[in-house]
Amino acid sequence: MANNLHISYDLKNPGQTYPKVIAAIQQMGGWAKIQYSYWYVATSLTAEQARNVLLSFIDDNDSLYVVDAKNNEAAWHNLSPEVESFIRDKWNIKKAA
Repeated sequence: MANNLHISYDLKNPGQTYPKVIAAIQQMGGWAKIQYSYWYVATSLTAEQARNVLLSFIDDNDSLYVVDAKNNEAAWHNLSPEVESFIRDKWNIKKAA
């Protein structure tokens, strides 16, 4: 059965590579674009694997947040320390990175 990933990203200047990020998300499996930078993807990838795929298409200053609603897992890139701490403290996540 597929994992239920919710993918959110914020691409900042310079180098906003929206077409590449979108294409990578669409190649992960069945997808629905919920909002401009928020997607649902049914895929065999874990949250961490999906994050790692997308890291090759974003800049270091961009942020990325991937949640697997099926397995209660999350993976992210470049969230503020305060947000990371809040997530770790308030949400019982199996895996967070």
